[in-house]
Amino acid sequence: MSDMKSRFDPNNPMRVGGQAVIEGVMMRAPGRIATAVRRADGTIATRTESHDGLVERYGLLKFPVVRGAFGLVDMLFVGIRTLNYSAEMALQDAGDGEPGPDEKGNGTAPLPAANGSEGVRLALMVAFSLVVGAALFFATPLIVTNAMFDVQQDPMSFNAIAGGIRLALLLAYLGGISLLKDVRRLFEYHGAEHKAVFAFESGATLDVASASRQSRFHPRCGTSFLLVVMLAAILLFGLLDAILLRALGGLTLTVRLATHLPLIPLVGGVSYEFIRVSARHSTSFLGRIVVAPGLWLQKITTKEPDERQLEVALVALRSALALDTPEAVPVPARAAITT
Repeated sequence: MSDMKSRFDPNNPMRVGGQAVIEGVMMRAPGRIATAVRRADGTIATRTESHDGLVERYGLLKFPVVRGAFGLVDMLFVGIRTLNYSAEMALQDAGDGEPGPDEKGNGTAPLPAANGSEGVRLALMVAFSLVVGAALFFATPLIVTNAMFDVQQDPMSFNAIAGGIRLALLLAYLGGISLLKDVRRLFEYHGAEHKAVFAFESGATLDVASASRQSRFHPRCGTSFLLVVMLAAILLFGLLDAILLRALGGLTLTVRLATHLPLIPLVGGVSYEFIRVSARHSTSFLGRIVVAPGLWLQKITTKEPDERQLEVALVALRSALALDTPEAVPVPARAAITT
């Protein structure tokens, strides 16, 4: 692998990141995805795959806002695939499955390409996730606001109230699942993922000692993204409702459902661009203020990891970067991040 691919590019900060999985971490780097999982016997199983997302493969999808919408769909597919892999490892450790080749110990094997039936199953899982998310966090606030508040013809007030309900649902959901023991473990690996990425971005040695000194709160986290989506929805749907009110003379719940739900990808794309810009300036005074709410929310979705969890995250990161040894990764001085 060329040295260029193992460097952090401050002008394109979205290129390295990941997510927590069951007893492990998935990391994504340019052209490559790696998932590392801690097995019951203490070893770390690692799987990698070459991966170019939809945005990388199709030039027409690289335009601002559009790239964010399609990138999110791509990461949903990748996220569910890697979660399935970690679940398979957990089942094997529980004695409910047979390990396949290179699925034990520290070996590395490519993720197999999904066959037709697996591809359909994965697509259905992604579709189901999108439908449930849209119903819970977008349709429900509209229905509740329409039923309980007499602001149907006031675009900004209606969407501000709906946005508040949406945020309350998100906080209640995250707070509720954080009480579950297994979810807390997942949030610890989430913290480990952030610390490993911060170590890479600051040019530190990719080892446990360096990663442990990093912050577990990262401005590009999916949790921060969710918060930005909530706020962007208030502004964008408020503007949309104002236009519809002028054109139609009145707004109903049916009109709002029919116009808001199809535009959720647009809200996601705009939110992606905001996160992208704010990540570049997250160390400036104004940048710190902008990213602060998302970092506060990460107090729920990340927990301090232990050294074994950090080790797993670093194995995933080094595998994604195709680094055979935990050597320091040089980055430009202007890319350094204060944590």
